[in-house]
Amino acid sequence: MDKYVTRQPIKALKEDRIIGYEVLFQKDYDSLYSSSDVAAADTIAGFLMQNTESIFHDKLTFVTFTPSLLFRNTPKIFDKEKMVIQIEDHVMIHPLSPTIIRKYKAEGYVFAINDFQFSPKYFSMLDYVTYIKIDIRNKQEGKERISLKNLINTMKGFDKKCIVTGVSSMADYDLAIEVGADYAEGSYVAEAMAGKVNRMEFLEGNFFQLVVEVSKDEPDIEKIEEIISRDAALSYALLKIVNSAYFALRRRVSSIRQALVTMGISQLKQWVYLLSFNNDIDNEESLEAMMKLSFLRASFAMTISDHIENLPIIRSEVYMMGMFSTLQYMINAPLEEILEEVPVAQEIKDALIRKEGICGDLYELILSYESAEWKKVKQLSDKLNIPSGQLAQTYMDCVEAVNEIWNGLTSSNTEQEAEMPVSKKTRT
Repeated sequence: MDKYVTRQPIKALKEDRIIGYEVLFQKDYDSLYSSSDVAAADTIAGFLMQNTESIFHDKLTFVTFTPSLLFRNTPKIFDKEKMVIQIEDHVMIHPLSPTIIRKYKAEGYVFAINDFQFSPKYFSMLDYVTYIKIDIRNKQEGKERISLKNLINTMKGFDKKCIVTGVSSMADYDLAIEVGADYAEGSYVAEAMAGKVNRMEFLEGNFFQLVVEVSKDEPDIEKIEEIISRDAALSYALLKIVNSAYFALRRRVSSIRQALVTMGISQLKQWVYLLSFNNDIDNEESLEAMMKLSFLRASFAMTISDHIENLPIIRSEVYMMGMFSTLQYMINAPLEEILEEVPVAQEIKDALIRKEGICGDLYELILSYESAEWKKVKQLSDKLNIPSGQLAQTYMDCVEAVNEIWNGLTSSNTEQEAEMPVSKKTRT
């Protein structure tokens, strides 16, 4: 049996802040979360232990454990300060569950009830849980909408924090706010955190001119140097990235040309997207969420593209496709209009706009994996001849790589920044 795993962000609705991530395992097969399936429990436990650093990184991590894992004390392997134990229907109907849950609670573990229902068996667990998770899908209209609001109000009366799940559109997000939920989880969360800029402001800016130049078949390094040099924010961002802990250079780079030579055009194509955010990456959590999503899509797509035969674009272009897939969240214009101005391969445009061709299948696979649409993931990975059994580990390896990149870029080095020859200024 193939195993898949992904993470979905959980956002505080009253502020631009990601409080944590839910780790979603494949549940297409009933046996995976069966209380009697020791093999499935071993699979999950082994995966969690193998990927502890990437899963339990710097935010709360919500994990659904099988009854077998709970009874074997598997959660105790991990830092309880960073973990929320999710319980589902299969746990609550187990006769020994109340005893084991009381034990964990007494030891300081935090619990969430997943897919909460207005039912006695759920209410019997309320004393032990901090978070209530409610699926928002198919609750936009009529009685379902009213019932959702009443349920959240009732849970708040019990002093529970309410997380609505399945938030995949602006309508879902707006509904979550309207009904008074505390947090939202789903594929739309990253987009909800993004601040969009005006289309003309973007197209006329130095950053866009830089994107156009590095996207050419034969980028002109002198032209690139000229574009960056006339923009204080771009210059500062490039020097900061090259001098960050991620690159670990022995000597500080102080000129734009030296930075470009050190990084190289190939790497610049991968890092160019980050340059537009200059020093804001240190303190803007909304930017962090969006940039991490961009890096993760790019890294995941590029890595699994190695398995695809006859792919019409090269690895660096696959990476750029992943990075550019979030442009629609950042710019107040249709993605089609934005990409018309960028000299990227037509296959990339067809993939991002219409999900057409082999590149479109790859892009759709990335999106399906993010959304935990496991049946679709299986279909697309088979179509592209990507070994589906490797996707979970590849994904978590990419998560860890993105975390390392981010930590390297944002690690403070006051002395180094003090020596920067270019002042920090906001680009106009």
